[in-house]
Amino acid sequence: MTINEALRAIAGFFVLVSLALGHWVNPNFYYFTAFVGLNLLQSAFTKWCPMISLLRALGLKE
Repeated sequence: MTINEALRAIAGFFVLVSLALGHWVNPNFYYFTAFVGLNLLQSAFTKWCPMISLLRALGLKE
C-alpha cells in the first residue's frame, strides 16, 4: 500500500467512524468530521498533511 492509498483509507475511516459516533453517541463528534474535512482541504492547497509525515516515518512507500 502506498502513502496516497493509506491516507485516503485513513481519512475515509475517520469520517465514517466520526459520523457514526456523532449519530449514536454524541453530536459533538461531528466536529471531528469537520476537522478531517478541513485538513483534507488545506492539504490540497498547501501540499502538506501531518498524516503523510507519519506514514513516511512508518516506512510506507511513495
